[in-house]
Amino acid sequence: QVQLVESGGGLVQAGGSLRLSCAGSGSISSINAMGWHRQVPGKQRELVGDIISGGRTNYADSVKGRFTIFRDNAKNTVYLQMNSLKPEDTAVYYCAAKAYWSLSYNYWGQGTQVTVSS
Repeated sequence: QVQLVESGGGLVQAGGSLRLSCAGSGSISSINAMGWHRQVPGKQRELVGDIISGGRTNYADSVKGRFTIFRDNAKNTVYLQMNSLKPEDTAVYYCAAKAYWSLSYNYWGQGTQVTVSS
């Protein structure tokens, strides 16, 4: 089992920055991918970006050039650095982890609200 705890959400003005953190505990050695997702009530949850075991990152087109995912293995923590924030980025952001034995993300954080004012 893996537990994920998110932090760093809040209110920011358009053009500003926030950094979200996702701290993992439990069977961390079983994880081979970490991803960030976001969701607005009534809409589909979308993948923002992810990072795989080799360190490669992928991003949705809507956030490329503005968001960066990086990790600190010593702290078992993955970060989402969000720059040049837009009102359209307002959502609940979720951290997720995928175990080697799973074909999809199977562990999820509690979510953290990000609100970008115009």
